[in-house]
Amino acid sequence: MDDTDFAELLHETLQKDRALTYTSRGVHKDELRFEMNGNAIRKVGSQGQQKSFLVALKLAQMKQLQELTGKVPILLLDDIFDKLDDSRVLQLISLVRQENFGQLFITDTNRERTEMVVKTISEDSKIFEL
Repeated sequence: MDDTDFAELLHETLQKDRALTYTSRGVHKDELRFEMNGNAIRKVGSQGQQKSFLVALKLAQMKQLQELTGKVPILLLDDIFDKLDDSRVLQLISLVRQENFGQLFITDTNRERTEMVVKTISEDSKIFEL
């Protein structure tokens, strides 16, 4: 772990970053290790487990933002159901509905699945097809 001050870190890499035309060091380059039962989730988790884990992180982030700002963020689930089975999809939608995450946008390539999900949401909803 690098304890260098962020401003100092940027200054140290300034010439290199100018040549690369992007910032080569910083938090966007940090690699986080998330574990499931003591093992890296990216190695032992199924695609559905990994996707579920990422959704859980996103929902926690939204909750934190709501608590800090007092405002309800918009939730975008972009092609989120691709790696999830129907059971996980229904659990996710149920959770989102119960926790009142506010406005929700869902993108999906499967119209039937989207219609099924929308029917489970008691709020007003509209499907747009492109």
